[in-house]
Formats: sequence, structure tokens, C-alpha cells
Amino acid sequence: MRLLHTSDWHLGRAFHRVNMLDAQAAFIDHLVATVRERGVDAVVVSGDVYDRAVPPLAAVELFDGALHRLADLGVPTVMISGNHDSARRLGVGAGLLGRAGVHLRTEPAACGTPVMLADTYGAVAFYGLPYLEPALVKDEFSTKAGHEAVLAAAMNRVRADLAMRPPGTRSVVLAHAFVTGGEPSDSERDITVGGVAAVPAGVFAGVDYAALGHLHGSQTITERVRYSGSPLPYSFSEAGHRKSMWLVDLGADGSLTADRVDCPVPRPLARIRGRLEDLLVDPELERHEEAWLEATLTDPVRPAEPMARLAGRFPHTLSLVFDPERPPEDPAASYARRLAGRSDQQIAEDFVAHVRGARPDAHERAVLQDAFDAVRADDTVREIA
Repeated sequence: MRLLHTSDWHLGRAFHRVNMLDAQAAFIDHLVATVRERGVDAVVVSGDVYDRAVPPLAAVELFDGALHRLADLGVPTVMISGNHDSARRLGVGAGLLGRAGVHLRTEPAACGTPVMLADTYGAVAFYGLPYLEPALVKDEFSTKAGHEAVLAAAMNRVRADLAMRPPGTRSVVLAHAFVTGGEPSDSERDITVGGVAAVPAGVFAGVDYAALGHLHGSQTITERVRYSGSPLPYSFSEAGHRKSMWLVDLGADGSLTADRVDCPVPRPLARIRGRLEDLLVDPELERHEEAWLEATLTDPVRPAEPMARLAGRFPHTLSLVFDPERPPEDPAASYARRLAGRSDQQIAEDFVAHVRGARPDAHERAVLQDAFDAVRADDTVREIA
């Protein structure tokens, strides 16, 4: 069975101030063409179809058109909700859509109920694990509120169901999570709970292929656990990404091969750094003149009209960062630099130490972490509502 694994479409999202709807439509064209031309037997979409719980109408129309085009090809599609989607909204009409071959899996309670497809060699069970927000699903799985705990409980249901299937039944799991070993980018929403965001890849043991979503870079965690990544860039941290989908061939015995299918990207991304006058004349930067650009200026004193001057050479400059060259001990060093790479928890603990003269103890650190987790979970509930 040949699978096309994709995720993280983020329909409705912009890249800085650039509307990406046309680029997203071009990706859908590419997806449909790939399904038709490469003999794909099933499409799997591992979450974050939309960029927010209530997407703009144009994004909904694009999604609707994609579903119709995939259904018209007669190729089954299995799709889960991600942490950016509203599971309830995305899942509306799932029963009717399933009759057309588009299988939406957005309910945590249905993790152990697969979509059954078949090829010449027999059955393949597709298990959809939508994004599992620990605070909201811990009671469903009778476990503590942590990513590893709820995902492990969901996978136990998958393995229990698979054990009841005829011998030789192959299995594919769709999941939306941060798996240990994955490389994040700046455009993914933080899903940290209790100070932990990642889960071990071993949680997916016992299935033939785990099609992951959430991280925006295409990655191989293990041969059987992979991220497709987002088909388009959504932050300059993705400047080095090769945007693609996985074309996976699942053999009769569960053997697996995977190849990348490149996605069309409207413009390359580039990051440049240096003093403004140097950037404007450096011949090595000629290759970036038509790229979407992030420029970091290191001038000790902020130059006049830097964006306008950069745009004269680099007309698609979208982001301007100031990081002046100063000695590390300089008290004028930027606050942003001092906070770079630090979590909300670490910043809060430093604040407590600053105002009280002593760092928080273990109990106080736990209280702070519980507060951050509660706020993030409440934000999720409010967005869904």
C-alpha cells in the first residue's frame, strides 16, 4: 500500500505580512497531482489542517475544495485534528464524509477504532490519534495529565485493538505530538505540560508506521516514526528546511520504504546578518535578492531608515532584527538577548529571585509550573469554545 503522509497545512496562516492562501492553494494542487500521478492508495494528514480554531472563510473553502478533489480521485484520506484545530469543528460531518472516503478522526475516545483499508495483500488498520491535550483528556484515559501518559494510554488502546485483528494485519498510526529527537522551529505552538513537551519514540512500538504531525521540519525519528513537516514555511527558523511529503510504501510483510516528494514553495527564505552598509554591497548576498528575507543588523548605533534601504536591494525583506555589537558585560545589552532560549518557567523563577533575594524552592517551582499549565490549558479551552 502506497501512502502519502502530510501534515501541518495551517490553512489561513500568513507568513509575516504575506498572505499565503495562494501558496496553500498551489500546495493542494500539488498534493492532488501527486496522488493521481504517483499511484497513491491512501492519504494521511496528521493534524493542524487549519491555523486556528475558527479559520477564515477562504481557508475553509480551500479545505472544502481539497476534500472534494481527493474524494473524486477515489483515494481514501485519513485525517486527524492538531493542536491548532478545533477538534469539534473539524469533525463536523465526519460520518457523512467517511462514506465519501474522507475519514476524520478528532475524538480521543475513538483512538482504538481504526479506519480499515485493504490492498492486494490484506488489511491495513489506520488509527487516528488527534492532538491529546493532557488536561482535557486525562479522565478519558484514566491517567495523569502529561503528554507521555495520555499518548501511552491511547497507544495501549491501539495495540489492544490490533491484537484482536487477524494475523498479518498491518497498522498505521497518525499522531500529533512532539517526539523526543525531533527538531522544533519557531512557528510551532508550545505544548509544554509540567515542564515537558516531548514523548519518547518508543511509545509507538508495535505499529508498522507512525505518521507524525506538529513539528514543521521533515524528519526521520526512526525508520518507522517520521514527521512530514509543514508543506510551506511559517517562520524564518525554517530557512534551511526542505519542504516535502513522505511517499511511503508499506509491504505485505510490514516492510517499509519512504521517499520525499518536494512541495512547491513560492520563494526561498534567507537570513542575513551584519552591518547595514556591508549588507547593501556584499556580492555574496546577490543570491538572496529575490528571497523572503530576515535581516539582523549588528550596527552599534541603529542606522537611519534601515528597512527602506534594505528594500532597495532586497525588495522582499519581511523581518528586521537589531542585535548591536556590544561587549557581553555592557549593561545596554538587549533584554531580548538575555531572555533568549529561556522558558517561561525559568524567567518566572528568575523574577522571584530578583524581587525576593532567594530562588523559589521545589514546592514554589511546582506551584509556578501548575499555574503556567493551567493558563495554557484554559487558553485551549477558550479557543475551542
